[in-house]
Amino acid sequence: MRPADVLLAGEAEGEVLVLDAPLSFWGGVHESTGEVTDTHHPQHGASVAGRVMLLPGGRGSSSSSSVLAEVIRGGVGPAAILLGERDPIIALGAMVAEALYGRCVPVLVLDGGDYERVRTWRRARIARTADGVVLHEGARVPAP
Repeated sequence: MRPADVLLAGEAEGEVLVLDAPLSFWGGVHESTGEVTDTHHPQHGASVAGRVMLLPGGRGSSSSSSVLAEVIRGGVGPAAILLGERDPIIALGAMVAEALYGRCVPVLVLDGGDYERVRTWRRARIARTADGVVLHEGARVPAP
């Protein structure tokens, strides 16, 4: 499937982590572990590390972008971020991580139907093609 919008292109794959509510990285994600620390969040205690995060959007302060960049730098950030709506703060954090640390975490926006479809996936893969970025269910099959 093609995303409705690509905020940061790249390639990634991983287990899908469905977040049922918006998340602020500032105070909501532990910078050293990637664990959701917001005690009021439905996925409190889940780890974002290496996962393809599916979330409705971000919440809160512009400081979230710096925390996102730091969890990516520290190797405990998500593999990719799939959003239900555009979020410039989340996109900025991923862009800063790529520019400063050379670590790319794709950020895509999905339309309503695709967002709901991905909620049922166990794994997801984002690939670049000649025509842009494509989102696939499952993992890449290794070459023989």
